[in-house]
Amino acid sequence: MAKLRITNTIRRLRFEMDEMTQQTLAEKVGVTRQTIAAIEKARYSPSLELAIMIARTLGKSLDEVFIAEGDNESIDLTRDSEPEADG
Repeated sequence: MAKLRITNTIRRLRFEMDEMTQQTLAEKVGVTRQTIAAIEKARYSPSLELAIMIARTLGKSLDEVFIAEGDNESIDLTRDSEPEADG
């Protein structure tokens, strides 16, 4: 299995929300501004709990904020992991 690269749309979404600062987002989710900066630059992957809190704060679903990519292809996080058997 290829290694997943997780990217995100946090910076764009912050600006769509009245130019919310990294500091404001950090305070709302309980982390430092530096943590938000590292997540935005894909230098740090947040815990699932933090990812959900960020998405909720931005008013978006998890898959609208975080994008999983592998082998230069986006991976659909909403599809079932097991294909259905014919029959």
